[in-house]
Amino acid sequence: MSLGFFRNLAKAKPAPVREREHDVAGRTLPLRIVENDRARRLTLRIDAGGQGLRITVPPGISAREVDRFLHRHQGWLEQRLAKVPDRPQVRPGIKIPLRGVPHTIVHEPGRRGTVSAIMSESGPSLTVHGDRLHLPRRIADFLKREAKREIEALVEKHSSAVGRRAKAVRFRDTTSRWGSCTSDGTLSFSWRIMMAPPPVINYLVAHEVAHLKEMNHGPKFWKLCEELCPDTDRCKAWLKRNGGALQAIAFE
Repeated sequence: MSLGFFRNLAKAKPAPVREREHDVAGRTLPLRIVENDRARRLTLRIDAGGQGLRITVPPGISAREVDRFLHRHQGWLEQRLAKVPDRPQVRPGIKIPLRGVPHTIVHEPGRRGTVSAIMSESGPSLTVHGDRLHLPRRIADFLKREAKREIEALVEKHSSAVGRRAKAVRFRDTTSRWGSCTSDGTLSFSWRIMMAPPPVINYLVAHEVAHLKEMNHGPKFWKLCEELCPDTDRCKAWLKRNGGALQAIAFE
């Protein structure tokens, strides 16, 4: 058996991940330290909604070096976290967007636990029936159902245009990305995207479907993405500007 076989096994191992906590701006945040064989320097990222930190490091970096890196960037972290919006808890009386339109959450107990999007004289609302305790979960489930219905139709439309079919379409509540496409053609989407305007929802689906044909972010990929969604640049900018606020909404 050749040594190359063992080298390939070594390459197939998942990147080592260390987890700890870091104190910054009066908060204690979870910190993930991820080794990457291709990394040439340390990079720091704040998770969507300011709910955690992630450092990507080259192999062999010591905990002391990570600490020094964090110390040098403490001011940057404090400035960025200060701009992260408060994490509003889903509850009666607040507004959350549905397809980009703010809807007031209205709780009407005494009936079965359903959610309805209603337009009345007082404006758009999400009316939730049933026990108050389950209201956040019921709204999350409502958004998941809306995402499945709308996004699966968009996947069908865009995949037909590129001549590639998705193996499966899945929905998750991710904090690091809005969507993904695996090498086997499985598409995943954050159901929170249903809070964004329709053109942005369409852009996200077009983006991931384009990966069925171009598994990269090169010129051919962006050309295909713009063919599927002519508003790519505008929608991409909207999601970068507003996505953190949508990720920050707490449905627990």
